[in-house]
Amino acid sequence: MKEKLPRISPDKVIKALEKLGFSQVRQSGSHKIFKNKEGTRITIPYHSGKSLHPKVLREILNSIDTSLEDFKKLI
Repeated sequence: MKEKLPRISPDKVIKALEKLGFSQVRQSGSHKIFKNKEGTRITIPYHSGKSLHPKVLREILNSIDTSLEDFKKLI
């Protein structure tokens, strides 16, 4: 059984991504697009006052190939 993911604000996810070497390359409406030096692209839906759905967080963690425990250390 998979671990239940928390609801995290987009700001915390963005800070963690920046620590991992991602930087914002552009924004399209309410979506912020980040890339790292290897070219991995991550899109973060950014709505102020709302948190990310756990399924969105799961996809972000899969894209950057990291576990929830390692990700929590970065927040």
